[in-house]
Amino acid sequence: MLERLNQALDHLEACLDREVDVAEGARIAAVSEYHFRRLFSALAGMPLPVYVRRRRMTLAAADVLAGELTLLDVAVRYGYGSGEAFARAFRSVHGIGPGEARRMGGVLTAQPRMSFRVVVEGSTTIRYRIVEKEAFRVVGRKARVPLVHEGLNAAAAAHVESLDEQAIATMKELSDREPEGILSAAAYLTDRREEGAEADYWIGVATSPETAADKLDALDVPAGTWAVFDNHGPYPHALQELWRDVFTQWFPSNPYATRPGPELLRTRPVEIGEDTDSQLWIPIERSSGNAGA
Repeated sequence: MLERLNQALDHLEACLDREVDVAEGARIAAVSEYHFRRLFSALAGMPLPVYVRRRRMTLAAADVLAGELTLLDVAVRYGYGSGEAFARAFRSVHGIGPGEARRMGGVLTAQPRMSFRVVVEGSTTIRYRIVEKEAFRVVGRKARVPLVHEGLNAAAAAHVESLDEQAIATMKELSDREPEGILSAAAYLTDRREEGAEADYWIGVATSPETAADKLDALDVPAGTWAVFDNHGPYPHALQELWRDVFTQWFPSNPYATRPGPELLRTRPVEIGEDTDSQLWIPIERSSGNAGA
């Protein structure tokens, strides 16, 4: 699969002087466009549109400094209909406008061409099982939080602290299916997965689709296939490593792709740094490509 992802990156690179066909890139990678965007974001640490813009502005900077084309010609060459739009994109990457860069020079920012490769580290294994699950409902409390890749997520922790005892007791009474007990659910608002991107963060329980939420919030989850990953280690570091390994190692090595839906986490609360057992549920579907091809 990594070979196909790199072929898709070759396609994107060839399209930097015109509109990028992301759907074609996904076809080359043999995954859905939705999964292609999410997989790229997880592997690269930035959304696909950000990478494309940075690569375009890296190439455009060379043309700006060469001085052989007018700034408008450079703008048109890289798909911008006006000098103003090009200047905004240029400044967002380099911190200065193209006119200033041409007249005075200055420090510019280059985005290297990206490629993916497998790095083997020790004998790490990922324990998982595949579960076919009927439709269910998550009932609990919701908050919008930013993603944090390392360390404590203060916004998520504050949301947990805000829960009153009555709400927690009600949730526990409603829990009647896997994953059992109090869990968290992350519903991503876009395909962006970089640090700071926002998600709806739920603390609740899995229960029947017919369960009344009353004074709690409800998230209806359709039937589908889930990959379930078991984890043990220091909180929250081990969990953050698990999320990273699932997207950078497990998905590229297995014939599955993510599908829309919340990611569920059941973990035993402990102090930061203490070991705990956790279980991560990710909605998946069979991929049209062959793993490792």
